[in-house]
Amino acid sequence: MITFESVTKRFADGTVAADDLSFEVPEGELVVLVGPSGCGKTTTLRMVNRMIEPTEGRINVNGQDAASVPAPTLRRDIGYVIQQVGLFPHLTIADNIATVPSLIGWDKERTRKRVEELMNTVGLSQEVAGRYPRQLSGGQQQRVGVARALAADPPIMLMDEPFGAVDPIVRDLLQEEFLRLQRELKKTILFVTHDIDEAMKMGDRIAIFNVGGVLEQYATPTDLLATPANDFVVDFLGAERNLKRLALIPVSAVEPETRPLVSSDDAADRALEAARESGTDWVLVSDAEKRVQGWVSADDLDGQGTVGDAEVHPFGHFVTQDESLRAALDAMVESPLGVAVRVDGDGRYEGVVTHNTLTGELK
Repeated sequence: MITFESVTKRFADGTVAADDLSFEVPEGELVVLVGPSGCGKTTTLRMVNRMIEPTEGRINVNGQDAASVPAPTLRRDIGYVIQQVGLFPHLTIADNIATVPSLIGWDKERTRKRVEELMNTVGLSQEVAGRYPRQLSGGQQQRVGVARALAADPPIMLMDEPFGAVDPIVRDLLQEEFLRLQRELKKTILFVTHDIDEAMKMGDRIAIFNVGGVLEQYATPTDLLATPANDFVVDFLGAERNLKRLALIPVSAVEPETRPLVSSDDAADRALEAARESGTDWVLVSDAEKRVQGWVSADDLDGQGTVGDAEVHPFGHFVTQDESLRAALDAMVESPLGVAVRVDGDGRYEGVVTHNTLTGELK
């Protein structure tokens, strides 16, 4: 959908903001540009809609050389969201969202329906339609900015640190909401951030830039973390690179290991034998439907008639196949057994995830 071909941007003072960039943004994917201040992320973004013109090279947008398309025409097919939102303070929220549809000649009824639809889509109450930007919170204003960018249903969106001006809790909510929207809408998106954790969370692919507009590596988050191209990328990814890798791998990607599972009605001697056979000093306890109730130590079973006669210790939380291995690691740290118990959506036992499982996955 967007292709950079040997693109360079050199300003009049000699500053190079983009240095011989060549990469492709596939249709329907969210590509994140990330790097330190002064690395040319925003300049690269703004060359796509010709707010900044490249010095050399070519940018193709939807199969056309962007330079061959009149800038106003090009921009009508590209939504644009910035950190400061950029809402018109003298217009109501509804009128802000309707800006582009009004400019391109939509009739009032069509525009009204689109505004109403988008407010629902981004999670805004219809009650705020008649308010002004100053009457909304920062998070609400950012939602309006996203709605405005989506108003004419553009195939491409450019987002320049769109969630950077809100507090961490609101930022996380906005990220989750936008990822939900992207799963439904499948827009082609270029997204600028300076935060590598946000890049990992949001991006289908990530471009890591260095000062001077140098593209150091362009890869999927998984490949980036597994095989960083050079020392700069390693340093930029940070010391917790393996933890970031675990956050990208679902529990379903690894085979669960078995550990002894007994019923509270089983004889204590049988449970002790199951523990000995598996090399543990504990057993997991379930009901008749294999829903895990907790665990019992071998010491507590000794001398008891049934498993239910001993104290059953509950787990803080379980993990499911849709969660990440990072979540499984958190469960291991919390559990006195040092394992994460995996269950299905109904709480039925599926196995455990161990430290060996995680180590094997990171090799």
